[in-house]
Amino acid sequence: MQTLAKQVLEHAAGLPEGTPLVAKELLHLGNRAAVDQVLSRLVQRGALLRAGRGIYVLPVESRFGSRAPSTSKMVEGLAHQRGEIIVSHGAAAANALGLTTQVPVRSVYLTSGPSRRLKLGAQTVEFRHAPVWQLIFPGRAAGDVVRALVWLGPERAGEALRTLRAKLPPAEMKEVASARARLPTWMAQEVSALVSHG
Repeated sequence: MQTLAKQVLEHAAGLPEGTPLVAKELLHLGNRAAVDQVLSRLVQRGALLRAGRGIYVLPVESRFGSRAPSTSKMVEGLAHQRGEIIVSHGAAAANALGLTTQVPVRSVYLTSGPSRRLKLGAQTVEFRHAPVWQLIFPGRAAGDVVRALVWLGPERAGEALRTLRAKLPPAEMKEVASARARLPTWMAQEVSALVSHG
């Protein structure tokens, strides 16, 4: 068993920080029961963190001791591994765009996958299943604009768009406008009004 534990840790160490570790990806090292048992023992020893059911991450070692990997790195790894689109929640997008000074207390992400919660050390990361139109333009300012508008709602969308038009490159606003057919009517109307006044 000791050698399997060592192999699992070596495999985990070879992955980028925060990459989720799942038993199915370790079956080349041993049978499922043995892999599950080793993962469980490694968590008890503190060599791995259990992020959720069947999902483990390697803690990051620093001179101050070990800590959970960064949330953004784990989210990136999970998206890549599961083939999901995972983007920041509208509150975080609004904050990043300077539309609000409220800093989200909890880490919430929107996903094309199932809703679930994962633990990263003391922090809980929440994934909420979202409709496809809320996941457009991942990693782009145009996508953050759409998600921020959803969070702000119809009452505050017009004002937010006017603020953003002055801040963002025209190409990003054109990209938001190009998605009008996929947006809810209230948002498409606000975006259209902005474009026609452009």
